[in-house]
Amino acid sequence: MSEDYSVGTYTQLAEAAEKKQQQATATPVTEPRTKKVIEGTKQASKKASNPDSTIARYQDSKFDSEEDVIEVIRKAVKPTGKEASIHRLTPDEKDAITDLVYAQRKKGITTSENEIARIALNYLIWEYRQNKQSSILVKVLERLNA
Repeated sequence: MSEDYSVGTYTQLAEAAEKKQQQATATPVTEPRTKKVIEGTKQASKKASNPDSTIARYQDSKFDSEEDVIEVIRKAVKPTGKEASIHRLTPDEKDAITDLVYAQRKKGITTSENEIARIALNYLIWEYRQNKQSSILVKVLERLNA
């Protein structure tokens, strides 16, 4: 089974999120994608004033599109990365990743520290593209720079 990697991974993530959004709201498909994103962002910021609705919204989106997100991230991580990157980790972070690799190997799942880091990175990018300024990435960066 040959997979097509010519379409960008993040484009596929955006399309999966758009598909989920279209299922949740019955908006016509003829609207431009950018208009939907802008309107969705405006609606999300209006809804964010009620913390209970925000939590429910994130829970629903997680469960509705989880399989789509997993598949797109799987496709992103499957090809071997060719770009070198160096990250400085604390001893605790390094131990935690090593423990994750070991736990998966005990279950018979072959993985590596690099693969786990790439999965986490792809998920973080996807979550940022979905939630923009309300994403976990932006919130953590704001607190780091406060």
